[in-house]
Amino acid sequence: MGAGRGNKLGSVPSSPTIRAARGVRDILPPERWRWRQVESAAHELARRYGFEELETPIIEPAELIERGVGEGSDAGGKELYRLLSQGRSQASLVLRPEATAGVMRAYHEGHLDLGPQPQRLYSLGSMFRHDRPQAGRYRQFHQFNVEVLGSNAAAIDAELIEMGWEWLHGLGLNGLRMELNSIGDETCRPAYLVLLRSYYRPLKERLCADCQRRLEDNPLRLLDCKRPECREQSGGAPRIIDHLCSPCQESIAEVRRLLEAAGIPYRLEPTLVRGLDYYTRTVFEYQLDSLDGAQSALGGGGRYDGLAKALGFPDTAGSGFAMGLERIVLSLPPGPAPAPAIELLVLPAEGVEAEAAARLTRLARTRVAAAADHSPRSLKAKMRSAARSGARWVAMVDPAEASAGRVRLRRMDSGEQSELSWEEMVEVLG
Repeated sequence: MGAGRGNKLGSVPSSPTIRAARGVRDILPPERWRWRQVESAAHELARRYGFEELETPIIEPAELIERGVGEGSDAGGKELYRLLSQGRSQASLVLRPEATAGVMRAYHEGHLDLGPQPQRLYSLGSMFRHDRPQAGRYRQFHQFNVEVLGSNAAAIDAELIEMGWEWLHGLGLNGLRMELNSIGDETCRPAYLVLLRSYYRPLKERLCADCQRRLEDNPLRLLDCKRPECREQSGGAPRIIDHLCSPCQESIAEVRRLLEAAGIPYRLEPTLVRGLDYYTRTVFEYQLDSLDGAQSALGGGGRYDGLAKALGFPDTAGSGFAMGLERIVLSLPPGPAPAPAIELLVLPAEGVEAEAAARLTRLARTRVAAAADHSPRSLKAKMRSAARSGARWVAMVDPAEASAGRVRLRRMDSGEQSELSWEEMVEVLG
């Protein structure tokens, strides 16, 4: 068989460059250290507040998400990533769009409900939603999730709000706002939803397509739609906080008292409802003024006392929050870059055995982060590369020096250079 037209015999046919899937991104080393800064602060915050870390699978049964998040919500419906079943198994699986339903499952399945209550749990991990990519919002995104299970105290809600506020302030974010609301419970919310539908039905044709669908199956979401045509209609809608039952009124009043005592500023926002079906009573959201309009939310949360029952577990009170790391990293103030990953580069000359270069590098690693440049380039080219890497030191060695256990050690900032034994080099680096 002959080669295809335009290709030389034996050549590899050209193909389009493969790129990352739409809506996801790589986090490359020049940016990853800022993520580590945010993650480390989250771990430390959780430790100081007495939380324990857990990790749940990114794959969950579809039923868990549909029953927990709600098929009428975007996260449990059109944005859900479903996995194709293979083999004999007909299990319906999805990529998790949020963490709380999985944490509630793990709490009961792992018998944490039999331990001391409440359980204070946190996690850091990836979530997935087939949403339209925007600045700081991707189809694979990362969240800091904090959950308290086994307590219905309003004081827990206030403590969680304070916790999130402290974390964001500690990262140096300025222009923060905290919005607060109550969306009632199974006692008072049904009557309110009747009022809400009655208000919006005559306005249906003025709403966006999503809100026309939500009007019947998830009317609370009409209040926080960011589309201009829907925002215009929400101003005259009845406020749920004016229609709360006595226990819900007492709960939000307690949260407000505790926040004011802690000096946490907040604004009561009657249109704040959050996007998932499992919330009851307290809901809250953190906003950042420097972010653009509808994309100003960094995260939020609230109480979800009905979630466990919706999933088929015994009634379990719960409260928590989730923060999106992408927007937080995007909003961090400028700061000093971390030290270079490689502090010392070993530059073996031509003729130096790889084993000798590796042995010298191994010695250097007892004191600093070190690597060897095994490329066949000239010493001059290796020095240029070392300068670009930011390494503090280079250790140059030729075949004679390697045999004698000697090395030329240079400080890159001053150019100061010394000829030393390998043992002396280790002492200088230390």
